[in-house]
Amino acid sequence: MASEQKELRDLPAAPEVEPPLKQHAVTLYVIIYFKLAKGLACLLLALWIYRESSTNLSRDYEHLVQAPVTKWVLEHLNLHPESQFFINLAQTIGDMTKAKVHHIALGLLFLSMFPLVEGVGMLYRVSWAGWLAIGESAFFIPIEFHTLLNPKTTFSPSILVVTVINIIIVWYLFAYREVLFRHHHARHRAKV
Repeated sequence: MASEQKELRDLPAAPEVEPPLKQHAVTLYVIIYFKLAKGLACLLLALWIYRESSTNLSRDYEHLVQAPVTKWVLEHLNLHPESQFFINLAQTIGDMTKAKVHHIALGLLFLSMFPLVEGVGMLYRVSWAGWLAIGESAFFIPIEFHTLLNPKTTFSPSILVVTVINIIIVWYLFAYREVLFRHHHARHRAKV
């Protein structure tokens, strides 16, 4: 027994192998942050609309449209507050009741849950969250193309940017779905 221990001590040490570097999917994290920011924006908007339901929305809308920041944003997005869309929006806001405002806030709250669930799910590399993000982003692409190509509307660079972002999200998540979400599938197969 002593000779066996001596032989083991005399063996050369195994060379230290450095573990492979964990590859980070930078584009995936950009998509995750984009989804989380979109979800948080919808959530905050829903809470703000709910809080504002007891105020005079017509007066608040007028103040918002006249604010210098709003004018600057509308000018850079090539949107005109005198357009039919904003006239209809002002009329709709004037006709709002407290119950309608609560329904809108509830709808926005529900809408915010999709990107929030997608973002958190993809953060943990859950494959169904990737498929949900693909489906949600792909759903809006034909609508955005229709808006861009509709001769009744003016061309909007912001909608073009959103369309391009959605196409990139769908392509990236679909093309790299096996690599991005592989470890969950491998662990499941090992248990079976």
